[in-house]
Formats: sequence, structure tokens, C-alpha cells
Amino acid sequence: MENKFCYKCGYIATSREHVPPICLFPEAKDVIGLNFRKDLITVPSCDEHNSKKSHDDEFLMVSISGIVGNNLIAYLQTQTKVDRAIRRKSKDFLNKEIIKNYKYHTLKSKTGKKYPVLYGNPNYNRLVNCFEHISYGIYFHEFGERFEGTIKMLLGFIIYNDKNTQTMTEMVKEKFIVDEISNEIKGENPTIFKYQFFEPDKFGLIGMVMTFYEGTEVFVAFQPKNSDEPFDLSLALLNSGIPTLIEVGDKIFEFNKK
Repeated sequence: MENKFCYKCGYIATSREHVPPICLFPEAKDVIGLNFRKDLITVPSCDEHNSKKSHDDEFLMVSISGIVGNNLIAYLQTQTKVDRAIRRKSKDFLNKEIIKNYKYHTLKSKTGKKYPVLYGNPNYNRLVNCFEHISYGIYFHEFGERFEGTIKMLLGFIIYNDKNTQTMTEMVKEKFIVDEISNEIKGENPTIFKYQFFEPDKFGLIGMVMTFYEGTEVFVAFQPKNSDEPFDLSLALLNSGIPTLIEVGDKIFEFNKK
């Protein structure tokens, strides 16, 4: 029997929600006739966690499509659908909702080709909220039940001002590569979205990596309700402000530099 309860809150479902949002998958007219809207993931949802968050879905599309390092499909999406979305908004839409204090910059490729880009301060909390909704949806799709517990994440495409947080992001990325026991990479449209779960660690934490447009990575840790609180001596020293070195594979990560 089909699950009739919302993937996020457990209330009665009234529709099905696309995870990730369908707007992240380009329409054929915008990407030279290619079809990226086949076999999309949907989960049961209440109104609050589906139709009422359409503005967040568009925000996410505009925020991540143009990230440096994404693939050609993301570039085409940025030049077409994203451009149309921005033109519909007020002139200060980018600065108010997407990336504050932005500046124009030019990147040069190895071949000498120049690419105009924006850099600034992204709307971090709203991004995390969007990715959290997707994480809940993918967990539901993968395990057939609503996740109950705490979700923690690091955005691999963000350069954090706090040096410890930036180092932690780099370390987590390396840890997923080296230490974690991975499962199958999934996603019917992997050039747009793919995900990979990892086996629970000794504390019961379940890791997941989500990748958008082959260049935007989000690292997620699911801590189920009633699981043991993770404790690691190195991380305890890190949080206390003591200079700490943590080794992952053949790399050493330094925290609390003096």
C-alpha cells in the first residue's frame, strides 16, 4: 500500500513532492532537446512541504545552477530558465535573496577563455533549509520511512570564512572518499542529480553525499533519534580550541591554528 503520510512531518499527504525540485531538471527546450525529466523521484507530501515552498525551489535553482565547477547542462540552465526567472524579479532580487554584497569577477580557463562570475555571501540558512528538505525526501525514498532525528550538513561548494569550518568541510569530503563504506551511487539523471548513502558508523550516523550538476556537493549526516551522541577525542579537542591535527588517509588536517 502506498504510504499516505508526508515524508517530512508525518501529516496526511495530499500530493507528491519532487525531490529534488523538478525545476532543477532542465526542460528540453532549454537544453537542445535533451530529456532530463524522466524517472524523477517523488514522495508523499502535505501542502506545506510541497506547493507552499515553490519559492524556495526557485531560489535553490537560481542559487546553484551557476556555481563554478558545474557541468554544461547547468550552464545552459543558467542561460535560459534561470535567466528568465531573474528577469521576472525586481532589480535587487539577486542581492536581497540570492547572494549579498556580490561583486563581478572574471575567471580564466587553461585555454585562456574568460568567464564572468559573481561572488559574495550566499543566503546560507535558506540553502541549508532547501537541502534539508531534499535530504528528508531522499531518505524516505531510499528507506521507505520518514527520518526522525537530527540532520547535519556541510556545503562542499561554499568557501567558509571560519577556517575550522572550511577545514572540516575538506576533511569530511576526504573522509567520505577514504573511510566510509559506500553503497551504490543512485539517480536516473546523474548529470543533474545523484546521491550515495554510506553504511552507519559506530554511533549509528548515516552519511550521504548529494551531487547536483556534477559539481555541487552537499555532505549530510543523519543522526537517528535515540542513537548514541558521537564522541571523538580529536573533535573534542577541536571544539575546546586546542590546536589539533586529524589524519584521514594520507592527509593531515589542522584545526585551531595559532
